[in-house]
Amino acid sequence: MRPFDHNAGHSTDLQPSRIESAQEDRPGLKQLTPDATITTSHETPQTAALTMRILFLHGWTSVPGGRKPTFLKDAGHIVLNPALPDDDFEEAVRIAQAEYDQHHPDVVVGSSRGGAVAMNIESVDTPLVLLCPAWKKWGTATTVKANTAILHSRADDVVPFEDSEELVNNSGLPRSALIDVGTDHRLADKEPLAKMLRVVISLQSSEAVSKPLSVGWGRTK
Repeated sequence: MRPFDHNAGHSTDLQPSRIESAQEDRPGLKQLTPDATITTSHETPQTAALTMRILFLHGWTSVPGGRKPTFLKDAGHIVLNPALPDDDFEEAVRIAQAEYDQHHPDVVVGSSRGGAVAMNIESVDTPLVLLCPAWKKWGTATTVKANTAILHSRADDVVPFEDSEELVNNSGLPRSALIDVGTDHRLADKEPLAKMLRVVISLQSSEAVSKPLSVGWGRTK
């Protein structure tokens, strides 16, 4: 029996297979002022130097347009959120790879099974942000690259927190790569959503790309 993904059924509304911000029709990335502040619908102010293009890969039985990709979109970023089939992991990887190859995102975010999909695509040096990645249940990848951050809750009753600890060890990442946040598998409450956005922005900054895990992101193991 397949594991239940708590991302399912929590979208506020169903969106098309890809969520795009109104900024998508602009060529390239919009340069903002250094002190530009963007405020999400959850009243979480964030400072960013760029409007980013983010590939968000949803979890098993989830759908595009969920709370996490919507949170990123509401923060002013372009979010690519393709529909991934539940019954064919290889096809899900193929779809994700096609999105990556076509749009060249600045960051790839994968939630639960989508985290496993993210690990199994060829994303070159693009940073990865994995949310409770179900890598032991799907796919063949057992390591991640250096510019990867993992958000996971110790209270996760779907994907064990220990799986992410093992992934960090397998990959030779520092302990700070694994961020303990949230109270369940979904990571859809205010604190983990804000942390996800902060980590995405930090990984994409020039300093974080060269030293992706040198900044303090909160609770670690």
